[in-house]
Amino acid sequence: MELSSPGERQQKQQFIEAIVVKVQEGDDEAFAILIHHFERQMYSYCYYLLTNREEAEDALQEIFLQAYRNLNQYIQNTNFSAWLYKIAYNHSMNVLKKRKRWYRLLLRSREIAPNPVPINHAAIIENMLELLTVEERHILLLRAVEQYSFTDIADIMGSNPAAIRKKYERLRTKLRNNDKEVFANGEMVQPN
Repeated sequence: MELSSPGERQQKQQFIEAIVVKVQEGDDEAFAILIHHFERQMYSYCYYLLTNREEAEDALQEIFLQAYRNLNQYIQNTNFSAWLYKIAYNHSMNVLKKRKRWYRLLLRSREIAPNPVPINHAAIIENMLELLTVEERHILLLRAVEQYSFTDIADIMGSNPAAIRKKYERLRTKLRNNDKEVFANGEMVQPN
């Protein structure tokens, strides 16, 4: 992850704002620059919320289509990235709501048998993320990975910064406490 100085961030935001203005003025080809700039982080975000590669790829397309269609609603000099994350969050929540009913039915029909879990970083991260609710994953990704402020996250989620900060601290505690239960003597323990 690359950290940038406040000056670099401001330059990036100004560049993005200029591209957005071009698209709003009718330069459809400039939208490809926005896609290129945000594609990887939007895909990662959707993947960790939806936990499915195909759904994340579909969501990515839908998010950019929705952003393009609604670009005239974007208010300049706000954070375009936060605006795009809000679209991604709302779309992902809709996907999860649709999937929820079928997922519960599938879980009821399966017999759950313990399978050995390979010990690697990806599996550990996925297991830890599974402990979190979608809202908690959303907050964790925006704060820890994308390094948004609690104020920006609150704007994206339609909440207030104090509530987001409190939820973030709770999810960190939840992960720390689970970490003690999941690992024993440096080895991953299968839950009962």
